[in-house]
Amino acid sequence: MKYVLGILSALVIVAVLIFCPTGSDVEVEYLRIHIRANSNLECDQNVKYKVKDAIVEALIPVLSEVETFDETKEKVSQNFALIENTADSVLAQNGFTYKSNAKLDNEYFPTRTYENITLEEGYYDALILELGSGTGDNWWCIVFPAFCFTKTKKSDNVVYISRIWEIIQSVI
Repeated sequence: MKYVLGILSALVIVAVLIFCPTGSDVEVEYLRIHIRANSNLECDQNVKYKVKDAIVEALIPVLSEVETFDETKEKVSQNFALIENTADSVLAQNGFTYKSNAKLDNEYFPTRTYENITLEEGYYDALILELGSGTGDNWWCIVFPAFCFTKTKKSDNVVYISRIWEIIQSVI
């Protein structure tokens, strides 16, 4: 009898392992952000980083409470004016006459690594912010899960934390 119970127990364990999801198959939807400089001239590349800093600061309160991919896309869409006005203000303060243009798009991106996160090549939804012609090199990060748009206070410095890394760690 113990032998039969042992075999049945082993079969149940095998069935559970085969048919029950372990959480490692969780597919994460990403919303990327690309801030594309007007050109690759040093002045355009430098202002791109100033715009990036201002956009991150402007969007942190907007995106701090979002919990889903769709909610994030909706909040971003609702705040194109904020995004463009923030970028245009930085551009003007630095003597540039060109403007910015924000849009959501689904575009092909090559494999990219940011710190310990690698996004494989493929099509991704992204907030695209073109500065002027938008033909220069870009700065990119991840809007959802919040990688660049959350902050905590550590001393007096802003420390960016990664919700995506927390999600990955919880699955492992």
